[in-house]
Amino acid sequence: MGSPVPKGLLSIVVGNTPAARGLAVDTLVRASPCAVVLAASIHCRETGYPVVQRFAAGPRVSPSVSQHMSRVATGDPAVILRQDLVAIRRTVRPTHLVLALSDELDLLPFLVELWRPRTGASALGDHYVPAPVVAGLDPAAFLAELGCVHRAARLWDGTDRTSALTPAEIAARRVEAAHGVLVTAQPSSTDRRPDGVAALARHLSPSATLVQVAQQRQTTAKLPPSLLRPVPDALEEWRARLEPVTVAPARPGTDLGVTSVVWRARRPLHPQRLADALPTVMAGVVRSRGHLWLSSRPAAAVTWRSAGPHMELREADRWLEPGDESAWRGASPQRRTLASWFWHDYYGERRNALTFTGTDLDRDRLCSALDAALLDDRELSLGWGGWAAFPDPLLGDVPL
Repeated sequence: MGSPVPKGLLSIVVGNTPAARGLAVDTLVRASPCAVVLAASIHCRETGYPVVQRFAAGPRVSPSVSQHMSRVATGDPAVILRQDLVAIRRTVRPTHLVLALSDELDLLPFLVELWRPRTGASALGDHYVPAPVVAGLDPAAFLAELGCVHRAARLWDGTDRTSALTPAEIAARRVEAAHGVLVTAQPSSTDRRPDGVAALARHLSPSATLVQVAQQRQTTAKLPPSLLRPVPDALEEWRARLEPVTVAPARPGTDLGVTSVVWRARRPLHPQRLADALPTVMAGVVRSRGHLWLSSRPAAAVTWRSAGPHMELREADRWLEPGDESAWRGASPQRRTLASWFWHDYYGERRNALTFTGTDLDRDRLCSALDAALLDDRELSLGWGGWAAFPDPLLGDVPL
């Protein structure tokens, strides 16, 4: 028997503008000249599956392969693209494939679905290993997106459409999903926005590699080798980050005035006092994420997220309880691991954990305002029945 054929490397590229995405693709291809590019555009409809359009180009991609993939298809984008990727690997056998995706996808859950093995179908992992996700970022467009919360869109997450998301939320998620961020800049420009956006991106995705690239397609910017190597355990990483009780990482220090603050507490929050504290807590905040233990909903893990001036709280899941074997069996390995890490003999996995990123944040003031919203000893002694009587202007009062 001959030796097995090495798997191909699969890079994912996104961008907040077509030009930024195209520049990121070009930069990858210059660093990997043998790469094949599969560009996909996904158009969500009000009902039914999205419309998917693809285009393949690169060394040894025959006209027949390119023509077949240029046809418009309606269906599950994860299934369509998985079939395309496997077909390219079997016919062209590229050592490196760059998949460029449009903005109509909620990237992290879509990638989990794309890589998920399916019964009776060829798994993507049999043919490729995941490379870093690379995001092209136009600074002016990014800042405009962060300020836009007056409209919303529903993206495809791999199995269905998401709830309505603001452009600010979409912009933040795009950067947070990336292992590498390419910030575009005009050469010899006095515009300082690229530096400020790069500083913000470092805090939104602390482990990402940041590269500033001139906007001309002929740029010779050198791509760090780390962006051309496999990402170990990428699927497990993506799944863990989608868990509602995962804590967003925080970058230490301050970059051009941008700071991240993590707040944690092991007592439930009083909903009314939390609502009263929000003007203080959110001053200067550009992005915040995390989960809460609200006294009005002691059984529910409440997710917290904000992007730009828009904030949302939502009941996302139920806390795992000791002895609830069915809930533990139904929980993902990532969730069970997190629960064991943070388990408390009395509170179980209940906890508050929030990460804030913004400009000139006052850490002490922010944390003190949240600490003051926690139940005091007298309120804590009332138990679940007493907590339900506390007014909740955030999610609505619980019927007694």
